[in-house]
Amino acid sequence: MTAAVAVDLGKTGCRAVLWSGGQPAHDVHEVPGAPGLAADNGVAAARAAVSAAVLPLLEQEPPQRLATVCVGAAGAAAAPEAARELATLLLDDLPTEEVAVTSDAVTAHAGALGGRTGVVLAIGTGSVAIGIGDDGSYARVDGWGPWLGDEGSGAWIGAAGLRAALRAHDGRGPDTALLAAAVERFGDPDRMPSAVGRDGNPARTAASFAPDVARAAAAGDAVASAIVRDAAAALGEAVLTAARRIGGGDTLPVTVTGGLTGLGEPLLGPLRTALTGSPRPLHLRPPLGDPLDGARLLALDASAPHEAHVARVRRTAPLPTVPTPPVTPAADA
Repeated sequence: MTAAVAVDLGKTGCRAVLWSGGQPAHDVHEVPGAPGLAADNGVAAARAAVSAAVLPLLEQEPPQRLATVCVGAAGAAAAPEAARELATLLLDDLPTEEVAVTSDAVTAHAGALGGRTGVVLAIGTGSVAIGIGDDGSYARVDGWGPWLGDEGSGAWIGAAGLRAALRAHDGRGPDTALLAAAVERFGDPDRMPSAVGRDGNPARTAASFAPDVARAAAAGDAVASAIVRDAAAALGEAVLTAARRIGGGDTLPVTVTGGLTGLGEPLLGPLRTALTGSPRPLHLRPPLGDPLDGARLLALDASAPHEAHVARVRRTAPLPTVPTPPVTPAADA
């Protein structure tokens, strides 16, 4: 039976699932993510993460025919050449007829809106808004990575919280509960910079502090509340910009997806407020699916409106077949 593998490769985690006959054959398998395709050594890190996530699935239940592995990878939009390089390398690593690599924001869009048009705000360690219009127009807003953009993302909120904690520690800034929260999570403030960079993925480490910032905001901490409000304003601006840039005049579907939605009302409440100022009517709706659903959709359907943003590489020679071992006749009794 024909199968496909969907992969959601983020900066925090890499999730993979094997789909066979329309249903997932296994639970999602997750391993640590990679810094992003645009980062130094990003392709090699992404290749290792995807292989670590996918190969155990194939070992548990090898499909008769693996048609496509589709990867939604952080950083692919900013580095399309790296996306194609990753697809080519994965074709060497995995027993599949085809590998498709696109941005994790594109798979998030496809999953959240079922392959249809509208705006999807994908927020996790990073953040990006993707808009696709009825006329085929495309807008990508932000997603520039933790040093140049990703405003309002988990890394952005976490880093702002840590900066506020260190300002309070120095006496340069107001007292805040974020200092005690940062010490509890990372230890001595004097060693905090090295703690954040310890695992080689400082954006992911900073993002791990975002839930602490949201909890402090929910408890009424003024500094944390200001950080979360600023994050919501930045995310709302990204959605409104994407809506303005794509075609059509009717009500536009908008959905928000990604791990940062787990922060709940401290972030989502002010985000909804930020979206009320749109000159174009927006219909905020829950996502139909997640990025893995989107990767599966794009794996199986190359005619979706997202295809122009997918690097798809097919095998030019057939996969080698493994000979079936001969059956030894049972000895006569």
